[in-house]
Parts: sequence; structure tokens; C-alpha cells
Amino acid sequence: MSGRYLLDTNIIIVLFADEAVIKNNLAQANEVFIPSIAIGELYYGARKSGRTQANLARVDELVANSAVLVCDAETAHRYGDVKNKLRLQGRPLPENDIWIAALALQHNLILVNKQNGRELCCTYLCECSLSG
Repeated sequence: MSGRYLLDTNIIIVLFADEAVIKNNLAQANEVFIPSIAIGELYYGARKSGRTQANLARVDELVANSAVLVCDAETAHRYGDVKNKLRLQGRPLPENDIWIAALALQHNLILVNKQNGRELCCTYLCECSLSG
């Protein structure tokens, strides 16, 4: 699994749970980035959890040891494109997922997420960037 990857929030949560397969795959990556949007989601999850302090510390450690990508005007431009393409396809997504996809497109990264119990790379992202 070599390449340049952007991790979605749900993959980061799996990494926190020490899932070996995903950790091993990501260890082979050339570069791994964390979107600032995911960090916000993780801080929110930590705040509402039963182990607030431990989970906040875990997120703090992730931020300190990761390459974090933040949104800018170019990200916003990509966000608008992706959201409109999804609207035209009748495929709404949560707002944060669209922002994360926009960051991946902007930086030419493979988006890694986990849905329905399996690891997916670049699902809606590829479709949005290649169509229309």
C-alpha cells in the first residue's frame, strides 16, 4: 500500500483500536496525512466519551506526531465542485466527508476510509474527480 494517503476519521479510530492489518498497510505508505476536519471530529468524540482525558491525550499525541492538512480557499473551491457533483448524482454525503474529500483532491492524495466493515480507498473521491 505505497503512496500518499489522507486518513478519514473512521480509519484513525480504527488505528486507535490497534487494528494490525490497517497499521501494517499504512506503515508501507510513502506519506500519510491527517485532515484538520478529522481532528475536530476526534476532539468532539473525546469530549463526549466516558474517558475524556485519556481520549483527548490520544488526539493530542496524534496531532503532535502527524502531518496535518488544513483547508484554504483552494479546498473550498474543490468542496464546491465535489458537493455539486454529488448533488447531481443524487448521492449526498455528510459535510465533513466532503471537506475531507476536497482536501484529498487538492493535494492529490488517496483518501482512505472504512465503511461497512472493510477498508476502502478513494470510493466517492475517484468518481467525483473523474466524472462531469
